[in-house]
Amino acid sequence: MTENRVVALRQKGAIDDPLTEILRAGARRLIAQAVEAEFETFLVSTVDLVLPDGRQRVVRHGRDPVREIQTGIGPVEVQKPKARDRGATAAARIRFTSNILRIPRQSGRGFRFDVGHRSDLIPATIPK
Repeated sequence: MTENRVVALRQKGAIDDPLTEILRAGARRLIAQAVEAEFETFLVSTVDLVLPDGRQRVVRHGRDPVREIQTGIGPVEVQKPKARDRGATAAARIRFTSNILRIPRQSGRGFRFDVGHRSDLIPATIPK
């Protein structure tokens, strides 16, 4: 009766497959690079905005806390860079919003993704 009969169950988010861990690490790096490129594009688009004393109006200001996003291979932790608008008023603040990390709006039976001008993609996502 000294035999241990407790079965260890797999915990949510636990990975016991090294290939999946490699894929998640790659996805994490790819998403981080894409968000950084998107943020750099945002900063370049605001480079002409200068304060009266000559400093840049919009600058990098750290990162948001780490959060998980759901991908096809499971949850991946990401961080979004933050921008600071030095010359902002309450009504005219310039903010960085990542299109990559944007959360889809939820509709009645699931998620509704904004496809913009690509309405030809909608029929491809509906199962037949």
